Amino acid sequence: MTTVYVPCDSSARSVGADQVAAAIELEAARLGAPVEVVRNGSRGMMWLEPLVEVVSAGGRVAYGPVTPDDVAGLFAAGFLDGDTHELGHGLTDQIPWLAEQERLTFSRVGLIDPLSTDDYLSHGGLFALRRALAMTPQQICDEVTQSGLRGRGGAGFPVGVKWRTVLDAPGSPKFVTCNADEGDSGTFADRMLMEGDPFMLIEGMVIAGIAVDAHEGFIYIRSEYPDAVATMRAAIETAYQVGWLGSRILGSEHGFDLEIRVGAGAYICGEETAMLESLEGKRGMVRAKPPLPAIEGLFGKPTVVNNVLSLASVLVVLAHGAQFYRDFGVGHSRGTQVFQLAGNIARGGIVETAFGITLGQMLERFGGGTISGQPVRAVQVGGPLGAYLPPAQFDLPLDYEAFAEVGAMIGHGGIVVFDDTVDMAVQARFAMEFCATESCGKCTPCRVGAVRGVEVIDRIVAGEKTAANVVLLQDLCELMTDGSLCAMGGLTPMPVRSVLQHFPEDLDRSEGARP
Repeated sequence: MTTVYVPCDSSARSVGADQVAAAIELEAARLGAPVEVVRNGSRGMMWLEPLVEVVSAGGRVAYGPVTPDDVAGLFAAGFLDGDTHELGHGLTDQIPWLAEQERLTFSRVGLIDPLSTDDYLSHGGLFALRRALAMTPQQICDEVTQSGLRGRGGAGFPVGVKWRTVLDAPGSPKFVTCNADEGDSGTFADRMLMEGDPFMLIEGMVIAGIAVDAHEGFIYIRSEYPDAVATMRAAIETAYQVGWLGSRILGSEHGFDLEIRVGAGAYICGEETAMLESLEGKRGMVRAKPPLPAIEGLFGKPTVVNNVLSLASVLVVLAHGAQFYRDFGVGHSRGTQVFQLAGNIARGGIVETAFGITLGQMLERFGGGTISGQPVRAVQVGGPLGAYLPPAQFDLPLDYEAFAEVGAMIGHGGIVVFDDTVDMAVQARFAMEFCATESCGKCTPCRVGAVRGVEVIDRIVAGEKTAANVVLLQDLCELMTDGSLCAMGGLTPMPVRSVLQHFPEDLDRSEGARP
C-alpha cells in the first residue's frame, strides 16, 4: 500500500486539491494500484499547491502544482515509486525553501493527518502536556517566562508574565481564551495551524488552564474560516473521547472544557477586549483599560487572552525547555516567528525562522522577489495597520525592537509585497478608509478621525492646498495615535506616516510628479 498525501488545507482546496485527491483515487482504482490517500495540512509552499507527496523508501517525494489532468501522467511516470516527473521536486524535506527554515511551531503541519490522534502522538504530541501535569502552576509560568516567549498576536507581551498575573489574580472561575480572529491582510498562519495541527492548539489551551488554574476555555475563530472551525470542532470532539479534554485530563485531577465560538466578521474583535465582549454575547466594542483582562476579563473574571501561535509555541517551550527556545532569536525577540509572505511575490507562503533575519533576506531568500518581475517598491509588515517600508530599509532585522525604532511593527508576521506600479497615495487612503469601516465607534479619535483622514488625503491628492493639508494630516495622525482607546485608531496612522515619510512624491499630483 502506497501512501499519498494531498492537503485538505483551505488554501490548497481553493485551487483544486479535493479534485486532485479524487482523481488519484479514481486512477489508482482503475489501475488496481493499492493507494491510501491521506489529507494532510499544507506545507505552506502556496505556489506549489496542490502539492502531492508520495511516501517512498527514501522519504516523501513532492509533486506540484498538480491538477486533475496531470494525475494520469503522474501514474504513468511512476510517481507512486517516487520517480522523476516535470512536476517533481525531489524529497520534500530537501526542498531548499523548507530545508532552510527552523520549524518549531509548524513542525507537524503538513506531516500528519490533522485529526489522527495516532499521528499526533507519534510526532511528539502530549509530551508538553504530560510534563505540565507534573509541574506546579508557578513552575509552568516561570518556564514560559524564562523562555522569552512573547505574544505572537501582535502586541508582543511576555506570555509567562500574563499567565502569572492571571494565576495570582483573586477571583474564580478563571478562563483561557484563544484569539483566532486572524483578520490582518496577508496573514494565514493561525488558520493553517488550526487546519493542519488542531490538537496542538488544544494541548496549548489545556496547559494554559493548568498554569493559571482555569478549567474552561474558548477559541474565538473568525467566520471567514469555515474549514478551521470544522476541523477544530472535530478535534475537540475527539479530544473528549480520548481523555485529552474533560473532567480528568489524562487521568489527572485537572479538568478542562473547551468550546468554539465563531465571530461575525468584525475586524475589531481581533482586539482582546472587543473579543471578550463578543464572547459574552454583546456587540464587539473595545473596553477601556485598566482593568486588564488578566484581572477582569471574560464575565469580569481573570482571563488569559493569547493567540493561536502563542499557545502553540508554549508546547515547544515545555517539550524542549526554556533555554532551547531562547537559543533562537535575538535581543528581546526570542524563539521563532511564523512569517507569512503574500502580495506580489513569487513564492508566497509560510516561513518559520528565528527572529533576526533581515527583511531583504526574507524577500529574496524565501520570497524570490515579485511574481510580476518588477522591482519591489514597498513592503507592508504587520497587517493593514503596519508601516510601508522602502527598499532602503530592507536591511532591518525582523525583530520587535528594530522595527519599533523606525516606526514600524512586526505584528502577527504578515508581509505584503508591492512592486513599482503601486500608488502609495491609494495605500495611505486605504488605511484611513479601513479604520473608518472597521472602527467599533466607541472613541471619537478613531471613529471620526479616520473619516476625516480619508477626506484630507483626497484633498491632498486633488492638489487642494497640498502643503497645508499635509500638515493637517500629520496633526490628525498624532491625535489618533495619542487619543484612541485601542490599537485600531492608535495604529492607523502608522501606514499613513510611513507613506508621508518614504513616498511623499505619490501624494504630489502636480504636473511632472509621479502619477
